[in-house]
Amino acid sequence: MKLKKKISYAVGILAVTVIVSLLSAPAIVKSLGLHPDFDSKQYNFEGKRALIVTTSHGVLNKPGETTGDPTGVFGSEMTIPYYEFLDANMQVDVASIKGGEIPIDPQSFIYFIKTESDKRYLKDESFQAKVKNSIPLSKVDFKQYDVVFFSGGWGAAYDMAQSEILAEKVSDAYYNSDLVYGSVCHGALAFTEAKDTLGNYLIAGRTMTGVTMKQLEQLNISYTPKHPEPELKKAGANYQANHKSNDFFATLTVIDEEKRFVTGQNQNSGHETAQLILQTLSERE
Repeated sequence: MKLKKKISYAVGILAVTVIVSLLSAPAIVKSLGLHPDFDSKQYNFEGKRALIVTTSHGVLNKPGETTGDPTGVFGSEMTIPYYEFLDANMQVDVASIKGGEIPIDPQSFIYFIKTESDKRYLKDESFQAKVKNSIPLSKVDFKQYDVVFFSGGWGAAYDMAQSEILAEKVSDAYYNSDLVYGSVCHGALAFTEAKDTLGNYLIAGRTMTGVTMKQLEQLNISYTPKHPEPELKKAGANYQANHKSNDFFATLTVIDEEKRFVTGQNQNSGHETAQLILQTLSERE
């Protein structure tokens, strides 16, 4: 009988320990640097338009494979900029490479990773409808927008740098409008194949950032076809990044010298990157 009581007591202590650990997990990862708080400034850009562009690829696989772990856009890299622009009274549209329903990495909404913007999205039927029925890239004219923002996530490694249409649209709108481009994490791959009027890389010499190779290696992703750090460097960008013992908790946001490209290092950079875009727009008025 005493043994049963001891076992029950031990099980109870273990259960309490597990519950306490789970409840404290969000605070622990935030203290380490995941999705840091940001004091967003309020802007009023009524009449201006923003476009969020995401991947359409939803599986971690290798060439020739049709199955693999599910992936897509990383939730906060879409939801945070969306609400920053929406709360600035902008009209915000959502597009993807192929259009239709956007795959969202299921790890995005794990409870200790989920952001306030993610929680807001999960209650927002209007935003959810935009994600389920995203505009195909082929039907979007970037020149109609004041901001075009490319969200990251593993899926973007499979279809952003590979899209000739995307590269052409990035170059066209750069030369034929004054919009501000933005990205976080793998979203920077949207810029790496865009060319200038002489056929050179459009981003050559520009200060830019995207997810580091160190972060990819530390997350043990065995294969994705394109990586922001080497692709940005190959295109001649002045690549910048911050590092920690684990880059998953690092962050950096930079703007190029012409103030046309605002890029964030990873999933922790969403608020600051979107806010710097809004600040850049305000400085033009």
